[in-house]
Amino acid sequence: MGFAQVGAESGWRTANTKSIQESAEAEGVDLKFTDAQGKQENQIQAIRSYIQQKVDVIAFSPVVETGFDAVLQEAKAANIPVILTDRAVDVEDTSLYVTFLGSDFVLEGEKAGEWLVENAKDADVDGDGTINVVQLEGTTGAAPAIDRAEGFASKIGADDTIKVTASQTGDFTRDGGKQVMESFLQSDDSIDVVFSHNDDMGLGAIEAIEAAGLEPGKDIQIITIDAVKDGMQALADGKINFIVECNPLLGPQLMDLAAKVLDGEEVPERVVTEETTFTQEQAKEALPDRQY
Repeated sequence: MGFAQVGAESGWRTANTKSIQESAEAEGVDLKFTDAQGKQENQIQAIRSYIQQKVDVIAFSPVVETGFDAVLQEAKAANIPVILTDRAVDVEDTSLYVTFLGSDFVLEGEKAGEWLVENAKDADVDGDGTINVVQLEGTTGAAPAIDRAEGFASKIGADDTIKVTASQTGDFTRDGGKQVMESFLQSDDSIDVVFSHNDDMGLGAIEAIEAAGLEPGKDIQIITIDAVKDGMQALADGKINFIVECNPLLGPQLMDLAAKVLDGEEVPERVVTEETTFTQEQAKEALPDRQY
């Protein structure tokens, strides 16, 4: 199996890589692994290299949704099946990949929006009758960034007191989240809620909020997506208010899917991972057994 990973931009991605590498070893799969360092051109180059090496199957987590048509055509011409993991691609010909394994990012955004609508009274920290939300977006053009924003927007639309006043990419990194949050705080003193597309950017936002002399989780409420250990710890500590889980441990399912594809078995076009949500109390209970 040739696997082209996005990079190592977050705790989630590191856990995802480890799961894939350990599962491949456990199943006796010869894994050729590439870290694209967040660059699409590196990922395309890696996939071309796997085609030249005549691997049995290619799996990858696309950096962005578009621009993969040509290289996927090359894989198809070489009769090498492609499995998408974690992130989807936007291609006209969906026969260019066999299946997608990962989360429903729209649903994740919806869960975050639903929680905010249900807890709107508490979120109106300054009591002015409006809830001003700033959004820390994932990498521009990436499926989770697009879908999480869409899902969140669709649910907060039910409450006209909730408004997204600013939205900017922090590239899924802690440093990016911190920098964007610093600029939000400098230009706006009426922020009630941060919605971060992943835990790492949310953890960066916590640093910026604390540096500004405010208390995260109280002065500004924080909603994030992922539920990696650092995020769950911040949730248990009261610095984050709600986390929607995005499960990175896709390795076992990926190896199982690859085996089925190579055996000529029919597989679903989309295999969605099971995920939950966590409140502060639930995080305290879940933390001791958390694998990532």
